[in-house]
Amino acid sequence: MMNLAKIEPISIPAIRAEGMDAIVEWFSQHKQSFYLLGRTYRLNQQQIEELFYRAILKVYKELPRFKSETSFELWVTSIFIHICRELSKDKNVQVSEESLPVPDELKHLDRLKATEREVMVLNFLKGFSKEETAQLLQLPVEKVKELLFAGIQSLRTEMGHGASFHGCKEYHKDYIEYLERTMDRARKIDLEIHIYHCPDCQEDLATFQDVLLTMQNLTERMEEFQVPVGFMENITDRLAEKEKHRQQKRNKRKKIGLIGVGVFAFILGIGFFTGVFTNLYYAWTEDDQQLVAFLQHDLGERLNLEAESDGVKINIKSVIADDVQTLVFYEIEDTTEDNQYSMDYHDGILVENEYEIMDLANYPRYSPPDLESDVNKEKKNVYHGKISLRPLVTENGTIHLKITKLQKLIRDATNVGAYGMENKTGEWSFEIPVTKQTSTEYVLDEETEVEGIAVRFDKLKIAPTATILEYGISHQRSDKRMDYLNFNHLEVNNKKVNVDQYGSSYMDSQRDRNWTAFQAHFDPLFGEKPEEFNVQFESAHLSFDDPKTVELEASQEYPHTFEYAGSTISIDKVEVGQPTKVVLSNHEIEDRAFESFQFDIRGEDEHEIYSMDMNAEGVLVDKNGREYDMSRVNPISYEELEQPRYFYTVQTIGLHSNGGENVIPKRLEIYGYSTTKYLDEVVKLSVE
Repeated sequence: MMNLAKIEPISIPAIRAEGMDAIVEWFSQHKQSFYLLGRTYRLNQQQIEELFYRAILKVYKELPRFKSETSFELWVTSIFIHICRELSKDKNVQVSEESLPVPDELKHLDRLKATEREVMVLNFLKGFSKEETAQLLQLPVEKVKELLFAGIQSLRTEMGHGASFHGCKEYHKDYIEYLERTMDRARKIDLEIHIYHCPDCQEDLATFQDVLLTMQNLTERMEEFQVPVGFMENITDRLAEKEKHRQQKRNKRKKIGLIGVGVFAFILGIGFFTGVFTNLYYAWTEDDQQLVAFLQHDLGERLNLEAESDGVKINIKSVIADDVQTLVFYEIEDTTEDNQYSMDYHDGILVENEYEIMDLANYPRYSPPDLESDVNKEKKNVYHGKISLRPLVTENGTIHLKITKLQKLIRDATNVGAYGMENKTGEWSFEIPVTKQTSTEYVLDEETEVEGIAVRFDKLKIAPTATILEYGISHQRSDKRMDYLNFNHLEVNNKKVNVDQYGSSYMDSQRDRNWTAFQAHFDPLFGEKPEEFNVQFESAHLSFDDPKTVELEASQEYPHTFEYAGSTISIDKVEVGQPTKVVLSNHEIEDRAFESFQFDIRGEDEHEIYSMDMNAEGVLVDKNGREYDMSRVNPISYEELEQPRYFYTVQTIGLHSNGGENVIPKRLEIYGYSTTKYLDEVVKLSVE
């Protein structure tokens, strides 16, 4: 393995303090192994420069989310691999071997299958353990071991050792552990006794060892490899140019003051003494009724900060902040054409001082575009929206907000509010003053039962921008589990607030290991102190353990049916080939106990290495039993359906052998199934 100890250990606080410069320096120290990692994805010189450039920016942006439970290098590599895979999909770029000097041994890896190559490179070139490699590739550790063995077998064929190996198959799984000296003593003795009496295994293990030593020697020589001249300089020049451009544009903004001061002052004087000014003023001057509600409750103020770029004006109307989120209300006007644009937090939005003033442990809430509101139907070139940012860690401050991209919205009969393929680029910069509002928490400590599973209510938080119910689901039962619970509404003091359908989330903190904690978000209550309090459920997603094994035989006649969970499932096809195909179907969905079932297909050889992919067809069914064909040309507005369920009807499974042989399926092993249960129970709760 590569001697990573030669590189200075990383200091995360130092990197966070020094920012981009520290990240660039870290990549410079690791450039050899990362360059060759990119090379194994068959990227050309230009693509690898783009790969480093994107990776550095991504690490810089995501650094606040990095958690010390994993190593920094492992985390960076996961980002790097994701970008590698994106760039490797560009089939129009040709790789020039001459422009990519690499050790001769590494070229043999090019001919391996992608999965084998990834595991070999991460384990040997990058020096990650099998457990870390499994984490990076999201595979079981045993699968990584299988791919390592298959990769070394393929590599020794490429290196001229021949394609036939006659060692005993039952001992193949022990080769790597034996040669790496990690095998326990009893198994080691057993293997050595066998090898002593088996000439075929002696020869097999010797050639296997040659390849393993070649890979280990390659990693030891990694520091001798030189990336092309000027490689890192080209990347740092691009980063410097990006920063220069940012600095030049960051102060570009306009501010629009209030108008009608004389008349307005007169009304203000009357309103101050009569107590009706606040409600009347915001009702007259603001069209966005969501924002009006916040302003009328003195939870924010009108800002009207404007900036324009390439004919598009953005107006930051107001900001409402609490310990849940920082909610920014905006208006976007296209001054040259009839287009409507919205903001997307994940694309083109940057809070430049996010590290200093915001809580990096919390994620922004999702606010989908709304073209059906009255205010957004008035003009074809103006859109009123809101975007959620992270909550503040300070009581007040100034948000340095930079916007570089807007999403064009589509308005037609079948796709209202959807994002189009077009974006609007530019630079809009704002300095937004903001003050955090207070929230109130109430302890509940009550418990009920839903579908035979215990549900615990822990806390109710009433914040200016949201009402949050914290609850837990017991997972003590092994035969039946509740994966998540959906709510319809809360009712507090006879005031009903609807659930935010995008607001349910898993919580890291748990009272004990027998419970899983969640949060459900509802609309704001605007300072209500709960006296009477109840919650209405809507549905629960349940999983059941219900194992069943069905024997498969390619030679038998298909289709073949079997009964499972009260339904008839058809095995339409078992076709051995490259790949082997298995087709399952069940078109009868009325009164079906499950929406999907969990299964695996086992081959003839339990130790056979193969991968499985699946294409699925299905139908969407709302609460009233109406079906919607997902394959039709015109898309379905999912949000408009009443509690839809998705039923799988056809599943086509492809089985691919890593060794090139046909996979012979022998058993369909079903583990259990999942379903949605509609609910209408109302639970009354009390606060302490």
